[in-house]
Amino acid sequence: MGKRDELIAKYAEDLKDKCGMTPDMDLLTKVTIGCGPSIYNDDASTVASSQESELETIKKNFMIKKLGLADGPELMQALDSVIETYGKSNRNKYRAVVYYMLVKHFGKEAIYG
Repeated sequence: MGKRDELIAKYAEDLKDKCGMTPDMDLLTKVTIGCGPSIYNDDASTVASSQESELETIKKNFMIKKLGLADGPELMQALDSVIETYGKSNRNKYRAVVYYMLVKHFGKEAIYG
C-alpha cells in the first residue's frame, strides 16, 4: 500500500470516528488527489482552523475557485459548520477531510466526476 493510500485510509477513519460520516471512498480519493503534494507535508496537510487567514484562503482557493461557489456569508458558515463537525478541539484537521466535507455540504461531487 502506497503512502497516498495510507493517508486516504487515515482520512476515512477520521470521517467515521470524528465526524460520524461514512465516506464515499471514490470521492475521498479524488478530493485527496486534488490536494496535490500538500498531503505529504505535515503543515500543509492540516487546516489551522483558528487562523482567519487560513479560512479565507480555503474560501478563495477551494470554495470559490475549485467548487465555483459565489462569495457570500454562507461560505464561511459552511466552513464553520464543517470545522464544528470535525471538532474544534481536534488539533489535526486534515485538509482533504475538510475539503471532502465541503464538497458534500454543497453537493459538488460532480466536479470530481
